[in-house]
Amino acid sequence: NTPCCWNINSVVMLCAYPPAALHLGQALRTRQLVIDYDRGRAIPRLREPLDLFAIPSPSSPFQGIRWPIECEVIKETMHHIEWDPPEPEPFYQPTGHERTPMPVGEEKGNVVYYIDPATKTPYFTYSRMGGCRGPISKSTAGGPHQEQSNLAFESRFESGNLQKAVQVGVHDYELTLRTDMYTNKHTQWFYFRVRNMKVGVTYRFTIVNMMKASSLYCLGMKPLLYSERAAWEKGEGWRRIGSNIRYYRNQHHHAEQDSATKKSLHSLTWTCQFPYDSDTCFLAHCYPYTYSHLQRHLSRLTSDPATSAYCKLRVLCRSLAGNTVHVLTVTSPEGGWAERSARKAVVVTARVHPGETNGSWMMQGFLDFLLGESDDARLLRETFVFKVVPMLNPDGVVVGNYRCSLAGRDLNRNYKTLLRDSFPCVWHTRNMVKRLMAERDVVLYCDFHGHSRKNNVFMYGCANSDDPTQRLRERIFPLMMSKNAADKFSFRSCKFRVQKSKEGTGRIVMWRLGIRNSYTMESTFGGSTLGNRKGTHFTMRDLKSLGYYFCDTLLDYCDPDPTKTSHCLAELGAMLRQQVRERLGRETDSDGLVSVSISDIESSNSALLLFQCMFVKAKEHSKKPACSASSSVFMQEMQVDK
Repeated sequence: NTPCCWNINSVVMLCAYPPAALHLGQALRTRQLVIDYDRGRAIPRLREPLDLFAIPSPSSPFQGIRWPIECEVIKETMHHIEWDPPEPEPFYQPTGHERTPMPVGEEKGNVVYYIDPATKTPYFTYSRMGGCRGPISKSTAGGPHQEQSNLAFESRFESGNLQKAVQVGVHDYELTLRTDMYTNKHTQWFYFRVRNMKVGVTYRFTIVNMMKASSLYCLGMKPLLYSERAAWEKGEGWRRIGSNIRYYRNQHHHAEQDSATKKSLHSLTWTCQFPYDSDTCFLAHCYPYTYSHLQRHLSRLTSDPATSAYCKLRVLCRSLAGNTVHVLTVTSPEGGWAERSARKAVVVTARVHPGETNGSWMMQGFLDFLLGESDDARLLRETFVFKVVPMLNPDGVVVGNYRCSLAGRDLNRNYKTLLRDSFPCVWHTRNMVKRLMAERDVVLYCDFHGHSRKNNVFMYGCANSDDPTQRLRERIFPLMMSKNAADKFSFRSCKFRVQKSKEGTGRIVMWRLGIRNSYTMESTFGGSTLGNRKGTHFTMRDLKSLGYYFCDTLLDYCDPDPTKTSHCLAELGAMLRQQVRERLGRETDSDGLVSVSISDIESSNSALLLFQCMFVKAKEHSKKPACSASSSVFMQEMQVDK
């Protein structure tokens, strides 16, 4: 329990206890007390019981949540029912008359909610159960214009991240989100509570420090509202709400960290009415899925004798703050040792980016299907060994980050790291996969994510340009997904590239280890533009269904009958030929070569694949070289992207 301070720039671990505290601990000669040190004063406290850190089981409770010591946490526990609207909720249709209010600020407005963003240090030091041990400070600034009719805001709960609310009109509020902890950027996710509202009144909310230049709110996405009274009286949960929705660049700028450059900030504004007087409501970017929610779900799995027979829950590692990163092993216990040893493995992970809660809902659907009693679920368990890490970044989830861990870094750019103590979650995940690959063939790896600027669900994969016989095979699984979830999954939106800037991602690192089918599955925060779901938002049921479809597609992909695979390969070949024809705007000649200069061909994997296929075809029909020297140079240059 010795708290340590982490300086990410110097890569040094330093003891946070000063000598006075250490001497006091030695003088007491006890291991039952832990000495905290706050502003020159030693504060003794009892050490947490050891069973809080044991492997979860019905007789051993889950570890309590650990927060950075700077975080003030209210005692109320937030719980939302799972519910789906009876009909799909349509996208917002702009009228052309939406306002674009510019930031007013606290100088001209009335601050009604404010959490001090200042921390004792600019980097994570250590954590406690429940965060700050001092009394919860008053979150409202008061002032001469404070009125009882003002909305009451709160976000000091798990995954909440509102920093400030300023009343700039009678019913207009300007909101500032907290950036990811120990950074000055990454504002996208929001989740906060509102009370003291009046029914029939139109309120306007404007978030003024969004950092992305574009958003799904430009394409009709609506915010989410949860009413506790509606949940209690009607059994209704999260609903899409809002009118006068607009996402736009405002007049404020953001200074880049360690840089003199400044980037424009953006605003999201909307109006809404609350369904009841003096209700307790929540507003969010996407359906929340907290670390506590995951623990409750895992507790149900471990306490079910039927499920626990083929699902083993273990601790993969501890996060930087000391929260548990769980790993589940799912496979059938039936069969002999040789049969079980021959099973191939599948690795599935989620929530490396904490604000992408849709990834957790897909993960819950995946686990519900895999641990179910259907014939398909039993076949999957008898065929594969599943290694599942349902929440890779619990620290970020707890504090309400959008993208980073408490190291202030994007974990999905650090899978190659050697710094185990700085990035324990991804370091241990990578090494778990290495050990697994030494034991058995890993047929597929997939990391569940959310996407803030594109609709539908799609995958990012890797392009195998070294082996000509495998160049289309990494696209088969996503194509099968698009057939199984035709109204949600877009194969056209999938990309298969290995970019230098993404070398530290889980997808590429696992591919470099030797997993041919290595993917990121991205689900929109918005909804679908496909089939009979076109123009409607995704619900919790929709997101969980992607987990079901993933399992279904895995069965199709590994079917001993190769018919489906053969059909997909033929379709992919035809698709790529048509794609390049459309890009070039002309047909190929009779020998299969494109009658254009090399510079006309776009530098993409699709063009490279087809060009090489046509090059091979031409060689088969001619004894002469099928491409000029300039063509060979071009093909070498195209390999740079792999």
